[in-house]
Amino acid sequence: MNDQSLDIVFTAPHPDDLEILMGGTIAKMVKLGYRVGMLHMTNGEPTPRGTPEIRMKEMKAASEVLGVQVCDMLGLPNRVLMDGPEARYAVATALRKYRPKILVGLAGRTPAASPDHHQAHLITEASRFYAQLTKWDERFDGTEPFRIDHLVYRPTRIAAEIPHWHTQFVVDISDTMDQKLEAIRCYQSQFDDKRRAGLEHFICSGAGVEGSSIGVKYGELYALPRPLGVTDMVSLLGDWQVPPPFKQPTRT
Repeated sequence: MNDQSLDIVFTAPHPDDLEILMGGTIAKMVKLGYRVGMLHMTNGEPTPRGTPEIRMKEMKAASEVLGVQVCDMLGLPNRVLMDGPEARYAVATALRKYRPKILVGLAGRTPAASPDHHQAHLITEASRFYAQLTKWDERFDGTEPFRIDHLVYRPTRIAAEIPHWHTQFVVDISDTMDQKLEAIRCYQSQFDDKRRAGLEHFICSGAGVEGSSIGVKYGELYALPRPLGVTDMVSLLGDWQVPPPFKQPTRT
């Protein structure tokens, strides 16, 4: 493993997307001792109240709150982000550089929000494939091919459709929810007090629903594009935390 290698990389189109959608899990993975990276495809500008310099400062502050080892902004164009060769090369180059075992990206069309979200979904899928291609190193800044074992989706709650996933799971973020919210508050240029209060209500409500599905206070739901391979079913499942409608018998 080279000294830049990461265990898991999270990617999304704009600074603040990762924090809003996946911030609890990002902080959780760091807390568990994994090497974690955040890849923002664009700088998120222009916006009504931001500048590239402000967004970069906010992005770095949020990454420090979450504690990640790597936080990169790839410089792809905001608002006109499109799945295509150049975007795929840029993301795949970062993946070949950091060589993660797991790649996590958002999933879902968001017609009420930026179309960049859906394009980032497509770019992430394609870049994972491009990262392993041989005899194309000149397109990836001379980096060596690398095969990423696992692609994980973070479905967005404002997606136009409700897809069927082969596998879903929820990460317990009860102990990192405060970090997630603190990281989002770093983006002061994007969220004034009123807008931030509404966003935090949306986030806490969604995390509460997803967490309660596994019997915890807050959670973040993820999905896989394939069935989950299991060797030890007993170790995987463990104790079920959702309270039953009857008294649980004492195990001896």
